[in-house]
Amino acid sequence: MTNGSKPASGEDALIARYFKPLATDPGAFGLVDDAAILRAAGEDIVLTTDAVVEGVHYLASDPPDTIARKALRVNLSDLAAKGAVPAGFLLTLALRKAEDDWLQPFADALGEDAVHFGCPLLGGDTVSTPGPQMISITAFGRVPTGRMVGRTGARPGDRVMVTGTIGDAALGLDILEGGAAASALASDQDERELLIGRYRVPQPRNALALAIRESANAAMDVSDGLAGDLAKLCTASGVSAVIEAAKVPLSAPAAALVARGTVGIETLLSGGDDYEVLCTVPEERCEAIRAAARAAGVAMAAIGSIVADGTPSRFVDAAGRELALKRLSYSHF
Repeated sequence: MTNGSKPASGEDALIARYFKPLATDPGAFGLVDDAAILRAAGEDIVLTTDAVVEGVHYLASDPPDTIARKALRVNLSDLAAKGAVPAGFLLTLALRKAEDDWLQPFADALGEDAVHFGCPLLGGDTVSTPGPQMISITAFGRVPTGRMVGRTGARPGDRVMVTGTIGDAALGLDILEGGAAASALASDQDERELLIGRYRVPQPRNALALAIRESANAAMDVSDGLAGDLAKLCTASGVSAVIEAAKVPLSAPAAALVARGTVGIETLLSGGDDYEVLCTVPEERCEAIRAAARAAGVAMAAIGSIVADGTPSRFVDAAGRELALKRLSYSHF
């Protein structure tokens, strides 16, 4: 993503108009170079990248400001789960057309989130595509040397904890696509908007990054579905987990839809796009991370325990009976 003081092409003009104002970090060089500098001193740089693709991660009808926020926030969610403080990001845009009525709100929202989360634009690229549209972001974070929280540290006896509520985004997408949730909530606009908002604009838990780093043995963000992502974490750590399904935190509309039989709990456990933090915490550190969550205004629930029996992780009902989940998570392939 480069441009000179006198744009020589349509791409240069696009960058200068919409994205140069976002590149306020000195290491971005005002986007006049084809590289940037991210300074590090006595710390590790955590890297993560995620792309959002039209028709896969967002709908063509979604507002451009929500698309921008989702593109950045799904990466910020990864940094939060690693215990990392945001340091900056690179942006790649693949566009069918360069239209002001799409690009301006996109850039405005991206700039607002960059400031809010302390994650400035450092550079990137813009390309044309016949479709679908795609936005890819690579984000960088900082942690003290050797302190990144990975997936491999879960230990038997750890409590499994999760932030926020699970399954709302899957229901929001169902509403946008005219599914069962749309019909069930046809007369409740507030609940519809709450769930749609959870799908379109994730709430990354960066306010808890330090607490996660200080208290969690292992962590990851929930992007593809709680059940599937838990399985990934347990596989990486060589452990298993027993999760009490009744303790998985649900929003009021999600709980009501399950109670009415509109959706099953499996839909919420495997739906994806939650972008909450899933972590395992030693018993003696649970109250510390709960206190940090309360101070940050973030809900946090203990939903089960890590075990060492070598069997696949399982979800059980209130009577201890295992729930048979046919689908654990969203998969691209």
